[in-house]
Amino acid sequence: MPLFYGREIMSRMMLGTTQYPSPAIMAEAFGRSGAGIATVSVRREAGGAEGQGGGAFWQLVQRLGVTLLPNTAGCHSAREAVTTAQMARELFDTRWIKLEVIGHADTLQPDPFGLVEAARILTEEGFEVFPYTTEDVVLGERLLQAGCKVLMPWGAPIGTGLGLNNVYGLRSLRAQFPDVPMVVDAGLGLPSHAAAAMEMGFDAVLLNTAVARAGDPAAMAEAFGEAVRAGRRGFEADPMAPRDMAAPSTPLIGKAFLE
Repeated sequence: MPLFYGREIMSRMMLGTTQYPSPAIMAEAFGRSGAGIATVSVRREAGGAEGQGGGAFWQLVQRLGVTLLPNTAGCHSAREAVTTAQMARELFDTRWIKLEVIGHADTLQPDPFGLVEAARILTEEGFEVFPYTTEDVVLGERLLQAGCKVLMPWGAPIGTGLGLNNVYGLRSLRAQFPDVPMVVDAGLGLPSHAAAAMEMGFDAVLLNTAVARAGDPAAMAEAFGEAVRAGRRGFEADPMAPRDMAAPSTPLIGKAFLE
């Protein structure tokens, strides 16, 4: 199982907590998926504060029995992201933070400069940062230099369901940093997308919209969980390399010939 900042997680699937039709459906989705980590937006919820709207939600998340990964969703500057992360540490008593610094309003693509700046500040403050990034190898290197020990490249823009838009870039990033834990985060729409990411050697996937907005969120969550497990098993089985020419599955030796 993957290790994130020295902590072993008993599932390779991470699941978001927004957009579900009801809290009960969200809880069922987590149960059927086997997800081991739940992400939650600090800007949306009020943690365990008494008398505030987020209190009931926080209690529900606690009952899920999963590890919490707060995020800085909606932040558009390094300063805003750092402040939000500091709030998360106080509210949820964790050093883990999924760092988002959005640079483009339409694609929600990360701002690479703000992301590196915020990552450096937070790691110096003792945070264990999970940066939401693109599949850019240079940006990945800068984030690692800033103190990150995990990378979370996107598959496609958040909420699009497009899958793995840049397979070459993702493979290159995975190959460049073979020992760095990596999570494909955002843009997955089908269980097959998750299986493909796992077959490429990524350590986990993180998704939300594809499950929460499905006609049957709990069933979709279960399907994604199965796909993640199947994809990882396929990777560990050392799959055959693709080839350009056909090769017979039945050998010619021993085959009868008629003259």
